[in-house]
Amino acid sequence: MAESGAFSARAAQDAASPAVIPGAGPAQQPGEGPGERPTVRLREGPAPEEPPRYAPEWLQLREAADAAARATESLDPLRIRLVNRPGRHGGIVVHDLGCGTGSMGRWLAPRLDGAQHWVLHDRDPYLLHFAAVASPRAAADGSRVTVETRRGDVARLTPDALSGASLVTASALLDVLTREEIDTLAAACAGAGCPALLTLSVAGRVELTPADPLDAEITEAFNAHQRRSGLLGPDAVDAAREAFAAHGATVRVHPSPWRLGPDQRELTAQWLRGWVGAAVEQRPELRSRADRYLADRLEACAAGELRVVVHHIDLLALSRPTDRAA
Repeated sequence: MAESGAFSARAAQDAASPAVIPGAGPAQQPGEGPGERPTVRLREGPAPEEPPRYAPEWLQLREAADAAARATESLDPLRIRLVNRPGRHGGIVVHDLGCGTGSMGRWLAPRLDGAQHWVLHDRDPYLLHFAAVASPRAAADGSRVTVETRRGDVARLTPDALSGASLVTASALLDVLTREEIDTLAAACAGAGCPALLTLSVAGRVELTPADPLDAEITEAFNAHQRRSGLLGPDAVDAAREAFAAHGATVRVHPSPWRLGPDQRELTAQWLRGWVGAAVEQRPELRSRADRYLADRLEACAAGELRVVVHHIDLLALSRPTDRAA
């Protein structure tokens, strides 16, 4: 790509700077061990106090792209299950795991009929406060939506913890879990007899236009970074499909890609920094080529010449109802 004087110099400087919003790229903080996890945990025991891993700025920046990407094909089967759940009475109770700023509730609650009570789970008290304050107040039919917050790492996610739940939701969660943790989640949903709508899991595929010879190598290194320390990364949806099916659930998956163009330049630039940064963290020998690559990509992004498709997958698991389900 031809350089454009001052801008190219500035882009190269930006590429080399650690200007990645927490959550958009490598999340490890100074002083943390390699076993620390950038997400909610499902293991037993209290979680130590840790600095926030996901900046609200990143979660807000991606919210519109997330909303546009989520697969609406999951909604009708979900609505049918919720309407026909055994012992139906009153409204539905939704547990939102790793809720962040509450974007899942803002997307889903206005698309479901009937009174809803959302239980928002997250480790970060600031994000919980933001999610509660910004939560929707009305369902699709005008029924009331209420919320409560629960701070924690979802370490004791069991059927008892979900007793009375009508639905479990999460967004961008599966790919930062281990196989054991996904099985724990599937078992808890099956035991509670409630469906799970788990959206925006990374699929391990990215398309950039125009193409660059380094695209595939950066993608491969990023995917390896996603799989570090036993995390599933782009293998998570297959693992979740197997785990929920093994617990008797009917599982449906649908593509939910981000489609980023000139109107999403800020998000695209931040995603690029995080994506390339994770690849370099995984393979430090890429740094010199990756710095130049990132500078070129940021220049094309700023000029409105770059388009990116980041592939995700949404999963709907319809567990068999039990007497625990609301």
